[in-house]
Amino acid sequence: MLEFITQPWSWWFSGLVISSIMFTLLYFGKSFGFSSNLRTICTIAGAGKTVKFFNFNWKTQIWNLLFLSGAIVGGFIAKQFLSNGDAVQISSATIESLSQYGFQAPNSFQPSEIFSWEAVFSIKGFLILALGGIMVGFGARYAGGCTSGHAISGLSDLQIPSLIAVVGFFIGGLAMTFFIFPLIF
Repeated sequence: MLEFITQPWSWWFSGLVISSIMFTLLYFGKSFGFSSNLRTICTIAGAGKTVKFFNFNWKTQIWNLLFLSGAIVGGFIAKQFLSNGDAVQISSATIESLSQYGFQAPNSFQPSEIFSWEAVFSIKGFLILALGGIMVGFGARYAGGCTSGHAISGLSDLQIPSLIAVVGFFIGGLAMTFFIFPLIF
């Protein structure tokens, strides 16, 4: 059983699981998205006393907090018990392309040029992580949800704003990859 779980699964199986979850959420009138958990956590912490946006009945979002907790616990279990510690497998063309920007072949899940203590304590690394985090947080709030919320839940609900947001995410990703990333690195 452990060998079955640790092997890559087919794309159609993942799609079947995601669509089953989405049909269940739609049936119960719920929507999926991780960024809404931040609002719920801020509300639980008492932010609703000073900011109207956080003044709502957070108990209606307990299921989403359980999903968030499950993702954290599942990630821990996968890393500690289901991973053999090998680096992420990427194509040799990608490795060659990234080497032009000063990135080495991966030896873990994240590139150490960005996600290491040495990088965090450098001015460039700190600014990349801090500004990137602010931009992601602002973007998720401005777009009314994160990529998973819009791309999976919003498109399943046939929401036009989610379609516009997803198109924007792709355009932003392409702009980052081909224009901004080469300028930074």
